[in-house]
Amino acid sequence: MVRVSLETDFAEVWLEGEISNLRAPASGHLYCTLKDQTSQIRAMIFRSAAVRLRFGLEEGLHVVVRGRLSVYEPRGEYQIILDHLEPKGRGALQLAFEQLKRRLEAEGLFDREGKQSLPAFPRVVGIVTSPTGAAVRDLITVLRRRCPILSIIIAPVQVQGPESAGQITAAIQALNRLGVVDVMIIGRGGGSLEDLWSFNDEAVVRAIAASRVPVVSAVGHETDVTLADFAADVRAPTPSAAAEIVAPVLTEIIERLGMLTVRCRHAISSRALEQHQRLDLLLAHMDNIRFRILKEAQRVDGAVAGMREAVRAQLRQTMVNAQAWTQTLMSRSPVIQVRRDLVIVPQLRSRVIAAVNYGLKRKVEQTHAYLGRFNGLSPLAILDRGYGILETMPGRRIIRDAAQVSVGEEILARLAKGQIRCAVEEVRLDSSV
Repeated sequence: MVRVSLETDFAEVWLEGEISNLRAPASGHLYCTLKDQTSQIRAMIFRSAAVRLRFGLEEGLHVVVRGRLSVYEPRGEYQIILDHLEPKGRGALQLAFEQLKRRLEAEGLFDREGKQSLPAFPRVVGIVTSPTGAAVRDLITVLRRRCPILSIIIAPVQVQGPESAGQITAAIQALNRLGVVDVMIIGRGGGSLEDLWSFNDEAVVRAIAASRVPVVSAVGHETDVTLADFAADVRAPTPSAAAEIVAPVLTEIIERLGMLTVRCRHAISSRALEQHQRLDLLLAHMDNIRFRILKEAQRVDGAVAGMREAVRAQLRQTMVNAQAWTQTLMSRSPVIQVRRDLVIVPQLRSRVIAAVNYGLKRKVEQTHAYLGRFNGLSPLAILDRGYGILETMPGRRIIRDAAQVSVGEEILARLAKGQIRCAVEEVRLDSSV
């Protein structure tokens, strides 16, 4: 009942305060606290109202708000549900402009290092503007007057209104895809901040910054500033000034080309005369040069003949040396020595086999003798004569004295073949039976 009464009696409340404890959950609703020096109240902005905000809420932002008073029943707390906010002392659009400018500037979108230079002699100029505004007429007039041979491509768009930002972005991208545009002018005539807001749209600014074609921004009058001006490669104060920046004056170019042609002719004539004089001097020295060339040619022929004779003599001496070395190597060939030594190999083999057999026979006899001695000394030989070895369990210690065992204890008797597990029934410490 309290909530219904409050929402009925206080359906429209205006407040002024500072935003704190701002929260933006995934639902899209916004929650915050409005406070001043003496009091505070919780506030809520539904998602449908939040998407209409032209600026972003920030901690500490001083705002004027309109809403209806209500109660959050689970906690029994008063709250105000807001449907309109505007910054205190600043317009919403101005604040949104400053916030977006700071964010894009932090990304480096406005850095001078990424700016492109305008072509000195463009052939095709693209224009993004309204086809019915004064700006397009001024642009075409100045471009035609300065350089009649320029080709102009106009991308008609709305320059204000809810659909204008999307059209401007699409036009910039389309001119880039054409691949023939040398430079692009984006602009419109003057107006209020609301009229020029399409050129502050984030999508438009990013499209200008990403353009491969150099962009000249000519939005509004000289005092008007938009984010498109910061993103563009060059900012012009007016559309007419943009046309003057882009298009060179054709008559001036023709006059300059004429002057350059005359200077080139004079330079070529002077250079040709200089080279002709140098050629005359070279021809005057030609006879002396020809005589020196013939003399050096004779010296070269003599040197070549001497080199040929020296090479032939060296080859003959090398062949004589090679024959002598071949005969020496044949006389010392290891093949002859190997053949001679192969005759005594069978004799050596027989002697080695006899010696090995004799040594093996001796070792076998010695081994048999040692085995006989070992068997005689082995305690296992005693077992073969009927004796046994008694051992304790556990421990496997040999029993040499009857005192080592007691009645009822188990012992192990090892025989020549096998073992017997025995139980002690009586222990006699004397030697009598």
